[in-house]
Amino acid sequence: MSPVVTYSLSLFCVAIAYVLGSISFAVVVSRAMGLRDPRTFGSGNPGATNVLRTGNKTAAALTLLGDAGKGYVAVWLAHGLAVHFALSDLIVAASAVAVFLGHVYPLFLHFKGGKGVATALGVLAALQPWLAAAAAATWLAVATTSRYSSLAAVVAAVSAPIYYWLGSGALWAFSARLCIAIALIAALLIERHHANIGRLLTGQESRIGSRKNGNPQG
Repeated sequence: MSPVVTYSLSLFCVAIAYVLGSISFAVVVSRAMGLRDPRTFGSGNPGATNVLRTGNKTAAALTLLGDAGKGYVAVWLAHGLAVHFALSDLIVAASAVAVFLGHVYPLFLHFKGGKGVATALGVLAALQPWLAAAAAATWLAVATTSRYSSLAAVVAAVSAPIYYWLGSGALWAFSARLCIAIALIAALLIERHHANIGRLLTGQESRIGSRKNGNPQG
């Protein structure tokens, strides 16, 4: 295959991943179900946690599935192209980062998106299911013990590239490109939680299930 075709396919795949990531299921689902725009209440974050504040668990679940699903599909498509056309796994790594960037900086919402927890989980699930399971278990363990969803997200993000490195060789073949992509996504996710981290450090972050008036987490 000529370099021109290879580059064209790679750019096309990355562009599709970004556009797919830019679809905000929080906004789409809320509009479809006649709910308030999640950007106008609570934390203002277009994500499943904020949609849940409407009291509609179905809408929140659909948002979660949609956000995770787009991360999975983008990486799955990139992997399929890489295998079919014998391309480097760089296209998979780039598409993983692109779909996450699309979620946090969406083309359709003036580049103001969500925090990316569900989308990151979908990306990990497509890369390595066991890696996604380990990250999800970490989130659940921290959230259960601390009752801080933001802290759980940050710890899971920090853990993901470490888990990938530890599992390499035994559970999957190591790829430097994929490891870097996972680390970049983790860094971006942590950056998106900078306000939450500040509140955690000052003891002002609200806990899961708290009925106090405070700063929403998600």
